[in-house]
Amino acid sequence: MSDHRPLSEENALPRQELLESILAPANLNRAWKRVKANGGAAGMDGMSLAAFPAFARKNMPRIVTWLREGRYKPAPVKRVWIPKPDGSQRPLGVPTVLDRVIQQAIAQVLTPLFEADFSEHSYGFREGRGAHDALGHLSEAAQEGYRWAVDCDLKSFFDTVHHDRLIHQLRGQIADRGVLRLIGKYLRAGVRLPDGTTEPTARGIPQGGPLSPLLANVMLDPLDRQIEAMGLPFARYADDFLILTRSKAEALEALAVVREVVEGTLKLIVNEDKTKVAPLRDCAFLGFHLSGSKIRRSEKAAIRFKTRIRELTARSRGVSMRQRIKELRRYCVGWFHYFKVGLGYGEVVHWDQWIRRRVRLCHWKDWKRPGTRRKRLLELGADPKEVHLVTRSRKGYWRLASNRIVQQALDDPYLKSLGLPSLKELWIAFKYGSQATA
Repeated sequence: MSDHRPLSEENALPRQELLESILAPANLNRAWKRVKANGGAAGMDGMSLAAFPAFARKNMPRIVTWLREGRYKPAPVKRVWIPKPDGSQRPLGVPTVLDRVIQQAIAQVLTPLFEADFSEHSYGFREGRGAHDALGHLSEAAQEGYRWAVDCDLKSFFDTVHHDRLIHQLRGQIADRGVLRLIGKYLRAGVRLPDGTTEPTARGIPQGGPLSPLLANVMLDPLDRQIEAMGLPFARYADDFLILTRSKAEALEALAVVREVVEGTLKLIVNEDKTKVAPLRDCAFLGFHLSGSKIRRSEKAAIRFKTRIRELTARSRGVSMRQRIKELRRYCVGWFHYFKVGLGYGEVVHWDQWIRRRVRLCHWKDWKRPGTRRKRLLELGADPKEVHLVTRSRKGYWRLASNRIVQQALDDPYLKSLGLPSLKELWIAFKYGSQATA
């Protein structure tokens, strides 16, 4: 076992100092600003972000007193479902705005207590660290000869965390029993279902609250320490982790140790269907494939990208072109900045051409009638002698979106003026600097 140990209660932050740090007006105000910046829907009480300041001015002094005296009771989180890439749905718990503020205030004070002692191989939900750092670390190890991997998945991690085990680990650095009880209340607050009933939460960390990422890292820190004790390169991002070895036999031994820690010590479940020992090139981690010094986006990442673009540019979507472009820009820019380390020039040029054809298709569909199409094409500089060749065509939307006349009217500069991003320009700026796209 690793020689890493949590701090004793004697060395942990004293009771009143920790609680008062959480409830300090400056800390609560900073928490509210963070919650407001993150946005999000109302919780089960229906209170919006806009309505919270007036509520807080009237009620916050009383709520702080309840928190100080241990009488505050968190509201159940509202159950919502978000789609997963495989077509299934992931449960998400939306706390009330008030509980998001309180959780954020707790996280702001607790995070520094744990952050300094977390493993350097933990990359998720930590300031100054991210997926690209994890990939860089694994790529360096691959170049040193670590070509086998333990690709491990924890089954329903956020839904199966044992509360007693988590509180035990928190207790190592938190002497304040009142703070521990408050965290316990959040863990057991329950889930308000769409039919109005409340489902108890005897296990699990509700995904969706500001405190959940920190609690997840605290829960899995013993696993990080045990893998470190094996002396193997690895990276963990939330409940997704990859361990590298030099041989298959070494990988099988590492997986046996992981199973012992996960299922024995942490009382969690290894997902046997998604866990494997395989050559590194056959494993995907955080949406990427690693092969020596090369980092490439996974095929699943490309499929998800294409599916989402199709959804945003679907002909049946009843949204304005301005809104459509806005959504495309937000998604494409975010997707690029995450996957840019694994994209090649030829690929981004291909995606650019395809996206622009999808947008031209949407324009052609929106214009509907031949007269409207003629008018719009002429406004965009089309040759009056040629527009009839396309406005009266019976070819389908997709074929006409690549028609020479349509392409010339809805050219790249025009689409750029509408706000449509260019993945090619983003890639060039990433590789060679922003001046290269000027």
